[in-house]
Amino acid sequence: MLVLVAEDEPKMARIIRRGLEEEGYAVDHADNGVDALWLSTEKSYDCIVLDVMLPGMDGFEVCQTLRERGVPTPILMLTARDAIADRVRGLDAGADDYFVKPFAFDEFLARIRALARRRPEWRPSRLEVADVVLDPATREVTRAGSPIHLTAKEFALLHYLMDHEGEVVSRTRILEHVWDWNYHGSSNVVDVYVGYLRNKIDRGFAVPLVHTVRGAGYVFEKR
Repeated sequence: MLVLVAEDEPKMARIIRRGLEEEGYAVDHADNGVDALWLSTEKSYDCIVLDVMLPGMDGFEVCQTLRERGVPTPILMLTARDAIADRVRGLDAGADDYFVKPFAFDEFLARIRALARRRPEWRPSRLEVADVVLDPATREVTRAGSPIHLTAKEFALLHYLMDHEGEVVSRTRILEHVWDWNYHGSSNVVDVYVGYLRNKIDRGFAVPLVHTVRGAGYVFEKR
C-alpha cells in the first residue's frame, strides 16, 4: 500500500513514516502543500495523510483542490486543532476522516486501513486468490489453511499482487507502490523479493500462483 504523508513538522513526519514503513507500507513525504498537491496528482496513492497547517497551501486548500480536480484518493486530515469548526471545514473540503494529534498509532493504522478500503475500486477486507487468503487487518496469510509467515515488505508485495489478481504489473509499478518515490537501492530488489515470495507461497504446492511475464513484469493468478 502506498501512502502520501504531507506533514511539515520533521519529528512528526519521521514518526509517521517510520511507523508506516515498519508495517510494510511504502511512504512518500511532502513538507509543504504545493508538493503534496503535485505528488497527489502525479501518483496513485491508496491514502493521503494531510496535515492542516502546511506552508505554501494549507491542508484545507490542498484537499479541496484535489477534489475539484477529481482525485478520489481517501484523505485523512491530521492536525492539532480539534475545534468543531475545523473538523467541519476539513470534511466539507472533501476529507474522508479527521484525526487530532497526539494520537495512538494503532488507531491511526486502523483508520488508514479503513480509508484504503473506501477507494472507488472497493476491495474486500480479505483477499482470496485460489487457496491463498490474505487478511490486511490481522496481517495473516494462509495457503490451503496453513499459515505463511512473511516479512513486512513481503506482505506488502503479496498484498499488491493479490490486489491486482490476473493483471500483469510491471517492476516499475511494484517499486512505486511497495517501496516509494525516493527508493534508490538495488535495481533488482523487486526480482529478489518476488523470489522470496515464491519460496514461501509456491514451494511445496503443485499449482504456482506467482508468474513471471517476460519483459513485462509479474502476475498473481491460478493457471
